[in-house]
Amino acid sequence: MIQATLCPECSTQVAEGLLSCPVCHRLVHGERLRQLALDAAAATERNDLSRALEAWREALTLLPPASEQAKTISQKLSALSDRVAASTVSGSSPRPTTSRSARGALTAAAAVALIVWKFKFVAVFLLTKAKFLLFGLTKASTLFSMVLAASVYWTIWGWWFAVGVIASIYVHEMGHVAALRRYGIPASAPMFVPGLGAIVRMHSRPHTPREDARVGLAGPLWGLGAVLATYGLYLWTGHELFSAVAKFSAWINLFNLIPVWQLDGSRGLAAIARPDRWLLALVVGVMWVISAEGLLVLILLLIVGRAWFENAPDERDTTALGQYAALVVSLTLLTKVG
Repeated sequence: MIQATLCPECSTQVAEGLLSCPVCHRLVHGERLRQLALDAAAATERNDLSRALEAWREALTLLPPASEQAKTISQKLSALSDRVAASTVSGSSPRPTTSRSARGALTAAAAVALIVWKFKFVAVFLLTKAKFLLFGLTKASTLFSMVLAASVYWTIWGWWFAVGVIASIYVHEMGHVAALRRYGIPASAPMFVPGLGAIVRMHSRPHTPREDARVGLAGPLWGLGAVLATYGLYLWTGHELFSAVAKFSAWINLFNLIPVWQLDGSRGLAAIARPDRWLLALVVGVMWVISAEGLLVLILLLIVGRAWFENAPDERDTTALGQYAALVVSLTLLTKVG
């Protein structure tokens, strides 16, 4: 049975699920919308952009999609999202100065190349992300599904290799969670599915392709950090297990860069303009010549196909291009280490 309430403005019955009165068009959730607007304004004032984005996203779900209010909030979301992206690139935090949350993943190609060269990323990653990574393990669904997945993979690879791969996948997925939180998108902790890796459930969607690209590529960026940390352990201990886990994990993250379906590479490529897609294809082609990694052929063909046939954004997203290219270069080289 459909429940209905009376509109306080004109006394018309408003069916459950409607966002405005069908007669006088009064907003059903007016009080909640006013509170969310106040919360968003206060959060923006104290530079807590993630909280401001979260409030505006909730407000958008309470408004009719074609309303002027929805269009205004959509513009606010885009502007705040750009500020978060800009602060991530510059290295400043979009959070208030008292926040202890993670700083965010590396974004520029030059920075990633320097980090790969000097291995300083391992120490930075562990120091700044350790608390956030431990937080994810406090969720029962994540911990139990990790144990289940590790038990399944143990029968294939052996116990310690399985644990190493599961840990690498976990770091990758927590990269998505961190990016989602930075953009004010509520998300669950990772849930492991044996044979399919892990999934993170979002309670709302990224607002723009650029925002979606940041969230998508955050997984491989954090995954790169896990690979470098594991390879650093191999260089320190000389234990071949760490080398094997690093190489396999690098390949998994490279696989996620395939620009198809809902894989991270597809979300990253969607924000890249057509000329930059051809530039990215060149980078992938050069790395294939250097490494002979067969997976790069598939990535190259799909990038070329989407550059040729798919509509692409007019505005360039050099951050997404730099991240994607740097990940291809770094992960390909790391699949050949040891």
